[in-house]
Amino acid sequence: MLITPQLEAIISTIVTVHPHEIPALVHSASTFFFILSAYFVILPLRDEGAISLGLGNLPELFIGSLVLTLIAAPISTLIFSLPNLSKSKALVLIHRFFSISLLIFFFLWYFSTPDGFRSVYMVDSVKNNQNDSTDWSKHTWFYIIVRLALFLWVALLNLVTISSTWARIIDVMDNESGSRLFGFIGAGATFGQLLGSLFAASMAWLGPFLLLISAVLMELAAQASKGISRDAHFSSVELSEGSNENEDSALISSPSNKSSLNKASPEPWVLLEGIWLIMSSPYLIFVSLFLWLSAVVSSFFYFQKVTIIAMTVSSPLNRRRSFALINSFIAVFILIGQLTLTGRILTVAGVTVAICSAPIVGVINLISLASWPTWIAVAASETSRKVTTYVLARPGRELLFTVVSQDEKYKAKVCIDLIVQRLGDATAAGIYKLLFSKLSDKSSKVSLYALPLCFIWLIVAIHLGRCQSNLAKLQSVSTP
Repeated sequence: MLITPQLEAIISTIVTVHPHEIPALVHSASTFFFILSAYFVILPLRDEGAISLGLGNLPELFIGSLVLTLIAAPISTLIFSLPNLSKSKALVLIHRFFSISLLIFFFLWYFSTPDGFRSVYMVDSVKNNQNDSTDWSKHTWFYIIVRLALFLWVALLNLVTISSTWARIIDVMDNESGSRLFGFIGAGATFGQLLGSLFAASMAWLGPFLLLISAVLMELAAQASKGISRDAHFSSVELSEGSNENEDSALISSPSNKSSLNKASPEPWVLLEGIWLIMSSPYLIFVSLFLWLSAVVSSFFYFQKVTIIAMTVSSPLNRRRSFALINSFIAVFILIGQLTLTGRILTVAGVTVAICSAPIVGVINLISLASWPTWIAVAASETSRKVTTYVLARPGRELLFTVVSQDEKYKAKVCIDLIVQRLGDATAAGIYKLLFSKLSDKSSKVSLYALPLCFIWLIVAIHLGRCQSNLAKLQSVSTP
């Protein structure tokens, strides 16, 4: 990617960045831009496909996503452990794999849809209402399998590509540079969400053709990820595993102080190495607990949002547009916050304030939804929750990993982001389904049962923030 002096000057006016950091910054933001664009282009299609199979099946889909993640996480760890494959090449390979998979899903969706491409342009006039679509006997087994598979696969794509890219970024950047630059990098992701959502909303009639657009965007993400390196003179030549990878890493261990050396060939147990690194580090255990609580609360919000939209909007096309427009609306506020507030708050207030903001806002939103269960309240709570998450909490969460070893960044972090996230989703799915069946006449009160988790989440965040600050000080003292 060509970075002109004019572009460097523009970036310098937006964020405090040193000249040698600009190439990695631009490529990092660009990679996230393409990933989130690809994800949000197909997200409404995925959600509509899930709704067409019935709202009652959503919790089971989250549990299925956990099973798929338990398989994918060790494979991701293995890819980053291959001795003849640099971390940079491994990241490109992961993105390209998902690009090809979306192309395959396009053909699967086409062949599973009655009348093929013609049905894409007849989206709603011949559709039954939501209650009818919950009867699986009205669909072929191929139709059901493809929509179930796409729901699970898109969720996996989102987790694996984002987690793997962040692992590469925090290996290149340390705590100090991350505090300054993570907001700008996050803005690239949000800009991708905004454009992807707007495109999906305006082109919802394309239906499965959105999968082709998403596949192209994922290939562009693969190309952009090649430039995520600390070397200011990085070209299209990949970094070698032996010579440059160690220079990219801060190599400061977490309290476990355990880091493994590269082997001549990966052992079978390397598939579980990420889990072992987590269990042997009290710091990473608390990080896992933080993310698990975050995932549980976020899933409660997701179920409430989908339930209300499904009950108030009957048309599949309009549901896709509603999901896309809500995502677009939220992205505008996130983008503004990331470009103007994230770097300043992280630099001045620190990581503790950033990660504590999410549980505090979560408490307010849960009470609001229970008191005022309307689509307006959902839109407002979703906006405040996601703005807080992506402007403050998510960059702060990534800073938690800047003070751990390289192995923990690539292996433990991927396991935490994938397995722990899905464990939280599955936990929330089970609890929500149980409560929803027990409180069918008072479904709006379901969200109140997540309040105790928010308070525990806040306590964990305070503890983690203090630990990270101490480790960051140790890192600054150890670095000459």
